[in-house]
Amino acid sequence: MTLRKFAGLGALLSIVMPGIAMAADEVAAPVLNSGDTAWMLTSTALVLFMTIPGLALFYGGMVRSKNILSVLMQCFAITGLISILWVIYGYSIAFDTTGMEQGVVNFNSFFGGMGKAFLAGVTPSSITGPAALFPEAVFITFQMTFAIITPALIVGAFAERMKFSAMLIFMGVWFTLVYAPIAHMVWSGNGGLMWDWGVLDFAGGTVVHINAGIAGLVACLVLGKRKGFPTTPMAPHNLGYTLMGAAMLWVGWFGFNAGSAAAANGTAGMAMLVTQIATAAAALGWMFAEWVTHGKPSALGIASGVVAGLVAITPAAGTVGPMGALVIGLAAGVVCFFCATTLKRKLGYDDSLDAFGVHGIGGILGAILTGVFAAPALGGFGTVTDIGAQVWIQIKGVGFTVIYTAIVTFIILKVLDAVMGLRVTEEEESVGLDLAQHNERGYNL
Repeated sequence: MTLRKFAGLGALLSIVMPGIAMAADEVAAPVLNSGDTAWMLTSTALVLFMTIPGLALFYGGMVRSKNILSVLMQCFAITGLISILWVIYGYSIAFDTTGMEQGVVNFNSFFGGMGKAFLAGVTPSSITGPAALFPEAVFITFQMTFAIITPALIVGAFAERMKFSAMLIFMGVWFTLVYAPIAHMVWSGNGGLMWDWGVLDFAGGTVVHINAGIAGLVACLVLGKRKGFPTTPMAPHNLGYTLMGAAMLWVGWFGFNAGSAAAANGTAGMAMLVTQIATAAAALGWMFAEWVTHGKPSALGIASGVVAGLVAITPAAGTVGPMGALVIGLAAGVVCFFCATTLKRKLGYDDSLDAFGVHGIGGILGAILTGVFAAPALGGFGTVTDIGAQVWIQIKGVGFTVIYTAIVTFIILKVLDAVMGLRVTEEEESVGLDLAQHNERGYNL
């Protein structure tokens, strides 16, 4: 009787166990989350909206009327160029983790492998995310929009004087040697150089803004000043465009920051809130600083303050609380105002549209203050227990990015200048890049 019971139990287990194993496999298998997918699709569209038309209009309104099409054209051409390079090898350089090992510094700590070149292995069913909850195709496109806007930001530093052909080659090479490696070092995960250091960069303060700001500063120094700068008036030709562009950037930035949570969750919600707080504070900070200094607040000033706040809160959006965001925003508005006006005037460099003054300085300030206000003791939601240690890590990340970007950008520009020349002729600059480079006018009145 006992043997028969054991035999029956064995038979029962033989039937049940495969089902239990299958159930365990089903539980372990990642499942697509439609809510997260919908949010990431929306965020992706918002970030692309930041470049075209947001940044294009923001920059386009600030140049002289004879150069508006050149700026719009550069933003659109960069969007097309970087999209294709991202598909061919950029995504792989930034996010392929082949050869990476936490705590081990090797080539793949700086540069991703080629396992994802030409998007190898990407199918409609491949999924990704913090818990593999949305399609990898969406993640690829979301990160592509970051890769697009970063070189487009550099345009503001050399506006009105670089040849279109040189700009295209510079952006392609810079994306390959600077943007994609920095993104890999910061965001690729265990084994990435700055990831292993513990650098906090939620949505791109280092990868996007410091990177672009420093590259812009180097570019405007290598190209030299615009003809007539600073004695010839070079006022923005259409501040209405600039304000509309700033508004589009403000709205689109919710995809930039809240979308970087990679899920429709509490982190995304808090990132959205602190982004709004910091941006509003920076807009007011810049406005009042300008009002006190120059006697009147300007539309260009408040638009610039908006962008400064958006930039500064970007690295901190996933870890700081509302009051930390308020401090970061106010600091960004005031500091970037003085750097974009007083510092530029004293040092004499021609950063045409303040790419360095807003994105470079704002990114550095935001990255460092992230180390302070991510601490729970100051209302943050990060894991920072030693503020001093985290601030040092942030400074180390900023320093590495500044040095790496400056050196590589300088080399790229000098080689291109020797091979094909970077700058339009004085005659072409006088006529304007719209006619000289594209044989078109922005306005036919």
